[in-house]
Amino acid sequence: MSQELLKKFDSRQAVIGVIGLGYVGLPLLDAFIQAGFRTIGFDVDDRKVEQLNAGQSYIKHVSSERVQQWRESSRFEATAQLDRLSEPDAIVICVPTPLNDSRDPDMSYIVGTGESIAPRLRAGQLIVLESTTYPTTTRGVLLPILETSGLKAGKDFFLAYSPEREDPGNPVYSAAKIPKVVGGLDQASLELACALYRPAVVQIVPVGSAEVAEAAKILENTYRAVNIALVNELKMLFDRMGIDVWEVIEAARTKPFGFQPFYPGPGLGGHCIPIDPFYLTWLARRHGLATRFIELAGEVNSKMPEYVIHRLAEFLNDLGKPVRGSKICLLGMAYKKDVDDSRESPSFSLMELLLQRGANLSYNDPHVPSLPEKRHYPHLPDLHSQELTPEFLAAQDCVLIATDHSAYDYEFIVAHSRMVLDTRNATRKVRAGLEKIRRA
Repeated sequence: MSQELLKKFDSRQAVIGVIGLGYVGLPLLDAFIQAGFRTIGFDVDDRKVEQLNAGQSYIKHVSSERVQQWRESSRFEATAQLDRLSEPDAIVICVPTPLNDSRDPDMSYIVGTGESIAPRLRAGQLIVLESTTYPTTTRGVLLPILETSGLKAGKDFFLAYSPEREDPGNPVYSAAKIPKVVGGLDQASLELACALYRPAVVQIVPVGSAEVAEAAKILENTYRAVNIALVNELKMLFDRMGIDVWEVIEAARTKPFGFQPFYPGPGLGGHCIPIDPFYLTWLARRHGLATRFIELAGEVNSKMPEYVIHRLAEFLNDLGKPVRGSKICLLGMAYKKDVDDSRESPSFSLMELLLQRGANLSYNDPHVPSLPEKRHYPHLPDLHSQELTPEFLAAQDCVLIATDHSAYDYEFIVAHSRMVLDTRNATRKVRAGLEKIRRA
């Protein structure tokens, strides 16, 4: 059975199913389609399915032109009919894994997906989990659900884990150009998963188990979270000492070994770094251990929005104005530059804190035309991106740069604003002679 599946992968005759048509699922589908596979995209959101089948994309870095090419090649269709899960030879799971209100892993999407697959699971299928999660999820959570089908892993079907490494908006590293870590439940599952990805990605990195692959993803994101916390803490210290942390980092990065630059900001955003390290803290507690570095990093990073608002209040106070009643425009609601992805963006925390203090808020983001609903911020107003005209900027008491989109003309913004508070060092692009820049 495994040999037949290997032949299908090698000959590109296999049908690949991807569950979850979001920021991870769509780029992955593109990699498989470009490699010559026929694909089926599954999602419970009928609106997404209709848009994709009409050749329309809802994600900036996967263009509608690209989706139209998929459809014209007859290698892609989207469906909300989960009864069709028996059709693909391989099913790749790309569903969300958020934290619940107590900051414990929310496995409901993985569990629900497994329960949808199990009744349709057929002999000879390969199932690969890509959702970021804690080590032992594939074996301890997904496997038992799939085996309620009566089929046995390693004998009747195959199971592996391969963490997504998607970086939305990165023009250099698309899904096809990022090495793929692969860990199988057993040797046959590992070989099949490697054969699945090999035609579609630049490099396969096989590891000894699904648990190693799961842990590797957590390590990657925890590494970034801890180092960002370090520079965020140093920023607060250096600010008090009158030292420019950005200049310090630029000087340190000239060392050709032993140093990698990380940069401070108004908080962590995105689908991985603010969330994934807490999977490990939860898992550590279950094993009677404390992950002190991770918890401290989380504490430092989560406090950055409050620090930004504190500095904003200080600067407004210098001008004789309170935060309450001040007109403040946030630049950027996306969590990183030049994307439309606002998941876990610190801009929402900044907005909530300013509203609590009575600020008169507005925002601009060329990639987020309307303020999306966020379950952790249910009381935010219904706002829309405002045009950055000279008149609009002059009417604001402060413009707060939260995301450094390349579309922003910072010289224009600074020249027409009363005060600019820069959390991203974006205004380094502006000539030094402009004295109105006030950076926090």
